[in-house]
Amino acid sequence: MPSLNVTFTDEELQEVRAAAAAEGKSLKQYVHDLPLRERQRRQFVRYAVSWGEAHQAEFDDAFPDELPSAGRERGMDAA
Repeated sequence: MPSLNVTFTDEELQEVRAAAAAEGKSLKQYVHDLPLRERQRRQFVRYAVSWGEAHQAEFDDAFPDELPSAGRERGMDAA
């Protein structure tokens, strides 16, 4: 199985160890899981942004006072 040596400063390693302990994981398991969690986070953010964009008009109609000032100015020009 492929492996990877990662170099940390003493301070960085202390922080990573603390984060692993906070999650109840070994250092090795914690570091292994980081890129997997990052991939899941990026996937979630992409979906959330896509969902927000798809429902933006619906939100704007329901909450017209919540439009950013630039959006209000454009909306006023169109009226």
